[in-house]
Amino acid sequence: MHRQTHAQHRSYVAIGDSFTEGLDDLTTDGRTRGWADRVAETLAHRRPGFGYANLAVRGKVLDEIVAEQLPVAERMRPDLITFCAGGNDIIGWSCDVDDLAARFDAALGRLVATGAEVLIFTGFDLRRMHPFIRRLRGRIACYNEDMRAAAERHGCRVVDLWAMDCLADPRAWGPDRLHLVPHAHERVAWRVLETLGEQAPDWRGPWPEPEGGPTPWTARQAEDLRWVTHHVMPYLRKRLRGGHTWDGYRPKRPELSPLQDA
Repeated sequence: MHRQTHAQHRSYVAIGDSFTEGLDDLTTDGRTRGWADRVAETLAHRRPGFGYANLAVRGKVLDEIVAEQLPVAERMRPDLITFCAGGNDIIGWSCDVDDLAARFDAALGRLVATGAEVLIFTGFDLRRMHPFIRRLRGRIACYNEDMRAAAERHGCRVVDLWAMDCLADPRAWGPDRLHLVPHAHERVAWRVLETLGEQAPDWRGPWPEPEGGPTPWTARQAEDLRWVTHHVMPYLRKRLRGGHTWDGYRPKRPELSPLQDA
C-alpha cells in the first residue's frame, strides 16, 4: 500500500545524478532544467506554496548520493521524494549488480521511513543504441528487477523508463548519448506525473520523424566517429587520470522552498 495520495503532495525533494539534475535540458539562461523541475513546475502551478529542492549532482554514484543527499532529504521531510541512483555505477569498469541493488534497497528503506511517498526509476532500454553502450543492457535489466523487488518490499511506485519506447529511440539522446534531449525530459516528466495520479499529456506517442527522412548510413557513421572522438575518449581519459564529472558542481536547488523563488 502506498503511503500517500497525490493530493497530499505539498513538497518535493529530488535526489540523484545528472538524469535528475537535468542534463541536457537547459533554460534560456543556460541553467539545467530537466524532468524533475518540469514535474515540480506542474505541481507548483496546481498547489500554491509548493516546496521543491533538487539535490542531484552529475556524475554521482550510489554511495555518494546516499552519503551526501539522502541525509539532507531526511532532514527536509518532504511529502514526495524521487530517488534515481546507480546509473553511474552501472557504466563503471565493473559492477556487482546484486551488491549495488542491496545498497539501493537499504537507502530506499531510509527514505520510506521519513513518511514521504518515494518514487524510484528503472533504467533505460538501450536496445537501439551504439554497441559500445548496448553492452550494458544486461546489467540494467538485472538491476531493474532488483529495484522492482525493493519497491514491492517498501511499498513504492516505480517509474518504468525501460517500457518507454520513445526513449529507446536514439534521437531522444543528446550528443554524448548519455543524457536526454529536452523533449525526452518532458516525456519523462509526463510519465512521472501519470505515475503520481496527476493529469498529464500522453508520453506514449512516437518520436517525430526528422525532416528529410532517415539519416543516411554514411552520416550515421560520421556521427558515431564524432561521438567516440569528442565524448567517449575524453571521458575515458578523465577517468584514467582520476577526474570526475562532478568536479566543481553543487546541487542546483539545495533548499526546500517555493518554486517561484528559484
